[in-house]
Amino acid sequence: MNSPELYDALSRLLDYPENPEQVRRDQALVGDLLGRRYPDCHLDSFAAFVASSPEAALQEEYVATFDFNPTTAPYLGHHLFGDNQKKGGYMIMLKQEYERRGYVANGCELPDHLAVVLGFLAHQARREETEEEAETRRRFIAQCVLPGVERLQAAFDERQHSPWRPLIEAVRLLCAEDCKEVPSC
Repeated sequence: MNSPELYDALSRLLDYPENPEQVRRDQALVGDLLGRRYPDCHLDSFAAFVASSPEAALQEEYVATFDFNPTTAPYLGHHLFGDNQKKGGYMIMLKQEYERRGYVANGCELPDHLAVVLGFLAHQARREETEEEAETRRRFIAQCVLPGVERLQAAFDERQHSPWRPLIEAVRLLCAEDCKEVPSC
């Protein structure tokens, strides 16, 4: 599945919410596109949260969820390796892959931030021309993205009432489907 629009929208939704109207548009797009593919993927609670929250409330909940709680931090390297040297190697590998593929992230987040990784996947999905490039993207997701997303989702399983939880599930579903042709998924 080649879904740059979904990856882009999820990337923006999992970044610090600075534009409530963009958040609402992205939430509607993700809800519509994923709702058709996954009837059991319920983004209704996130939609209700977005619809009823002013900008300050969106930002406050984002910070409380992702910045003040290390168990739900949006950094895949943290979920894969904790705080050791392997995480540094992972981040270097991500930066090299971004450079090799011509991807320049917006903002100043670390390369393993989920929003940055999703932006890269959107970039890759948009520029694929060959089956070999598609296979490279699927392998990247299977080896470097999905394991971290699954660990992040496990952390959110303990936070059943977090409005961000359905988005993490949506990312997991999208990545799992996108790499399903790779045996390790």
